[in-house]
Amino acid sequence: MRKVSGEAMEIILTSEYQTELQGLVDWLIEELAAVSIVPTELQWTILVNHLNEMLRRSKTDDTIPEVDPLMFSEVSSEALNLADGVVKKIDNLTKDEMYVLSIHFETAKQN
Repeated sequence: MRKVSGEAMEIILTSEYQTELQGLVDWLIEELAAVSIVPTELQWTILVNHLNEMLRRSKTDDTIPEVDPLMFSEVSSEALNLADGVVKKIDNLTKDEMYVLSIHFETAKQN
């Protein structure tokens, strides 16, 4: 299993929410391993940046624009479940976050 490195680590180290972000990434590494999803280094960088932004939104009560769940009908239940787990773990986020985040897992699943 590939661990986060390079730019992804830099995002974690410079995050305003460093401890929470590192904990979230550590948890997610285990969750992804359990379903044999191995993101590339670039996918990790993009994912960690997204997670950092999700943490910020949860703290500031910001929201992303509403999405149409039908646009995500081709996303696997596995990717949606992973994304739902992250949204629940971060808390104080809208359901729309799950759909947008699921794309990261669906893409990494294709590796």
